[in-house]
Amino acid sequence: MSTQQGLSEIDIASYLARTPGFFERHADLLAHVELANPHGPRAVSLQQRQMEMLRERIRGMERRLMDMIRHGQDNAALTDRLHQWVCALMQATDAREIPEMLVVDLQEQFRIPQVALRLWDVAPAFADQPVARGVGPELRRLASSLRTPYCGANTTFEAVRWLGHPSAVASLALLPLRRSYTGPAFGMLVFGSPDPTRYTPEMGTDLLVRISELASAAVTRLLPASD
Repeated sequence: MSTQQGLSEIDIASYLARTPGFFERHADLLAHVELANPHGPRAVSLQQRQMEMLRERIRGMERRLMDMIRHGQDNAALTDRLHQWVCALMQATDAREIPEMLVVDLQEQFRIPQVALRLWDVAPAFADQPVARGVGPELRRLASSLRTPYCGANTTFEAVRWLGHPSAVASLALLPLRRSYTGPAFGMLVFGSPDPTRYTPEMGTDLLVRISELASAAVTRLLPASD
């Protein structure tokens, strides 16, 4: 858009940018500059518009601050629940109690609708435990191939059938259990939820990895002694 003198708006804006002292020499001009009001049909002065922009910026900063506070509180609560869960596992005196305690506490502490646990190649003394029920070779290979938990929609995974109500699961997480990062899996935790957005491929898995590592350490008491 051109002015009557043939100058474009870009020319004017460029001149003002190159001449920072212009409004100092013409301070009275600022009092007469009016801008469109984004919140109504009435024009407002430049000072009023600047104040409104500043208030909007402050409101945005306040919202971000509240979000940071809320996330901090959520993280603190999560850390506390994780701490309580680990303490309960460490206090278990009978290794046979650990699998059920692990599952129940996970459901309660982290509000997971359905949780299941399976172990294979356990020590002979625990071979008759429900947690050691048969697991097919395909699922064992899948567990060993997972370097991070799988999160996604309910598919035809054999592990879904370990849950009490598999038909109610819309999303799930599969957590491999292993002695070390490079070692083969000796078990798997399954989390199931009716909420399709609870476990998704895009979600962060840091907490699930920690749960997997801690659960692995807890149930090694049911395995044969490592070489």
